[in-house]
Amino acid sequence: MNNMNQMMKQVKKMQEQMLKAQEALGSKIVEGTSGGGVVSCTVNGHKKLLNLTIKPEAVDPDDVEMLQDLVLAAVNDALGKAEEMSNEDMNKFTGGVKIPGLF
Repeated sequence: MNNMNQMMKQVKKMQEQMLKAQEALGSKIVEGTSGGGVVSCTVNGHKKLLNLTIKPEAVDPDDVEMLQDLVLAAVNDALGKAEEMSNEDMNKFTGGVKIPGLF
């Protein structure tokens, strides 16, 4: 019974550490770019878009589709980096084991 109590304490401690790590992801920021840097954005570890920058040379009124593609590429680049960062942080606690619904 003592082993079970000790194990439950360890699980609770791990849960608390994981919650703190997830909260900390909100303050970590990654940048995504496209078009050689004419479109850039920043995303936090919670995958929230924080900033989007479009340089004037990316704006061509006759080619709006190109600008849309550049924005999508930059945002997807940043979101991919945020996902990778999140996975790296959480893998510290799970040892690489994917736990459904955890993150």
